[in-house]
Amino acid sequence: MQNLSRIPLARLPTPIERLDRPSARLGVEVWVKRDDLTGLALSGNKVRKLEYLMAAAEDRGCTAVITCGGIQSNHARATAFSARRLGMQPHLMLRETDLGARSSVDGNLLLDAIIGAQIRWVDPDGYRERESRMAAWAGELEASGERVMVIPEGGSNGLGAMGYVHAMAELAAQTQDLFDSAAFDSAAFDSAVFDSIVVAVGSGGTLAGMAMGVPEGTRVLGINVCDDRAHFVARVLQIAAEAGRSVAEPGTNWDVVEGFEGRGYALTTAEELQVQVRFARETGLLLDPVYTGKAWVALEALARQGRLGKRVLFWHTGGAFGLFGRGAEITEALPDRVENGFGA
Repeated sequence: MQNLSRIPLARLPTPIERLDRPSARLGVEVWVKRDDLTGLALSGNKVRKLEYLMAAAEDRGCTAVITCGGIQSNHARATAFSARRLGMQPHLMLRETDLGARSSVDGNLLLDAIIGAQIRWVDPDGYRERESRMAAWAGELEASGERVMVIPEGGSNGLGAMGYVHAMAELAAQTQDLFDSAAFDSAAFDSAVFDSIVVAVGSGGTLAGMAMGVPEGTRVLGINVCDDRAHFVARVLQIAAEAGRSVAEPGTNWDVVEGFEGRGYALTTAEELQVQVRFARETGLLLDPVYTGKAWVALEALARQGRLGKRVLFWHTGGAFGLFGRGAEITEALPDRVENGFGA
């Protein structure tokens, strides 16, 4: 892929910050890359991919885009907002477990409604056919005079992944700045690279871009929140092939670490939520239960096992709207819920 168009939708570079209290507790130096601050209605990592995908849609003269996701999909909502930003009509195919019992309109779904996305609902069986269904929907729209681009789940293809190739170049420049900064003791910050980067993986595009551009001396560890390692290793290799770029073998400077998906996609346990609540109280930062929360649970476990090296970067991909609509289960995880009047 040469001479790629890119629309600057995100506020870049996103900052890197040291997490002092988790570092002291875990015994490793923990930093966070604040991709929760990319802008565009708190779109997190999604907007980096959309900078390339929406540029392609604009280059093609598209008047509408179609994408898909779960009912609380951050990617679907981010696509809808970026489409409106560029004067295009957003169309979303959203997965709902029980089509007869519509979920309450909150979180990302509320934002989809506000921005005027046209929604088609599918059950899990229908969602397995999402690519063919989105293609058919695009055909309907084009027959009515629209010019349509279909964006895959998560924006995860060769084009979208270029957003995270670009992010790796951004990271390399930032770490060199940190290394050179008088604010850092060179004895404590003795290298311009992080030993490990930990990031959540839900559709593979972010990890694929990182794997294609990871700085020398750093390992990227993707924490799958659904499916398994074999699935995402295959996806990373497929996406890299689509991009026309090579990646190292899995297990070298990148890998997928499974075992932290818990009960499954978008499902949580009380123990996971308790770890996420502690993170918020230690750092003043919010995680979401679907992606970043599980990635942080993994980071803590891997740090205790000595698998991250002495300096790790947690890549915060955003997703705070995923907290809304889950008040009951999150409240149950609060250590002080009773004294604050949230439970018996």
